[in-house]
Amino acid sequence: MIRPVVRAIVLPLLVCFAATLPQTAVAEDGPVRQRLKERMMQRQQEKDGQDMDAVITRPGDHEFTIRHDGLQRQYRVHVPAAYRPATPMPLLVALHGGGGNMDFQADDERYGLIGKSESAGFIVVFPNGYSKRNSGRLATWNAGACCGPARDENIDDVGFIRRIVANLSRQMNIDRKRIYAAGMSNGGMMSYRLACEMSDVFRAIAPVAGTDNTTGCHPKRPVAVLHIHARDDSHVLFNGGAGPGVPRRSAVTEFASVPETTAKWASLNGCAAPPKRIVEVPGAYCDLYAACKAGTEVQLCVTETGGHSWPGAGKSRGDTPSQAINANDVMWEFFNRQ
Repeated sequence: MIRPVVRAIVLPLLVCFAATLPQTAVAEDGPVRQRLKERMMQRQQEKDGQDMDAVITRPGDHEFTIRHDGLQRQYRVHVPAAYRPATPMPLLVALHGGGGNMDFQADDERYGLIGKSESAGFIVVFPNGYSKRNSGRLATWNAGACCGPARDENIDDVGFIRRIVANLSRQMNIDRKRIYAAGMSNGGMMSYRLACEMSDVFRAIAPVAGTDNTTGCHPKRPVAVLHIHARDDSHVLFNGGAGPGVPRRSAVTEFASVPETTAKWASLNGCAAPPKRIVEVPGAYCDLYAACKAGTEVQLCVTETGGHSWPGAGKSRGDTPSQAINANDVMWEFFNRQ
């Protein structure tokens, strides 16, 4: 309880102090809160800058949070044991599917990309798509016509990924001629957008179960494309459209077909000759467009079964992955030829 004498002193002081504040600050703290918010953002940006200047020399897993386009964005990096700072190493940007997150894509039981980075010798980064949750879960990518909140809010995912590559190129010895992207479903669609808008960075992409649904595509230079798709995919239908496996149609689009996507990139890359069958095994085949501009190729690998999943994976959220081919092995063999 405030004593009368103290109250007599304190209350006039408070009134005088309030009188010196801007009216909006007294009413709702608007300018004060805004200044605090701006200061917090400045401190976070300064911290991000310090983190991005830290050189990565040790193998293992590293996580980063940066602020891009007014949003907190995350990504995790796996550096294989073979990495030596004096020797340039390839970089793979691995993009999760819609409704997933970076940790899901980094799960070796589901995708095997960390194990592949160790055996093949490349750095792999797992960006997190746009999520309204602090956990980063249920994230999506703005791949053009798809998908979900990232598309609806026109999130700058291209700029975010460009920042990641630039940051890692300062922190590690990245082979600038061997930067690739791969993705599952919505992540595969996002890799097509990267090929369209970041052809100055990416040498090749490998989308799995996600077709090209960009709204405009004018790459500055050819980008090699390996597309992997199951004929019985019930989400992104092989012959086009959104299938019955899509949980919410308003969050997606009427997907481009696999043949349409392959033909588009064969044309963009100036592939002169018709495709040739280079792999035919029980349950799968691969057709290759070779002799394209700048030594690039366009390859299509089709599995008869597997649905909406990553071929060769141990498990998935829904369909049982095809074991007729291994997406990681086919992908890295393709990248090595480019």
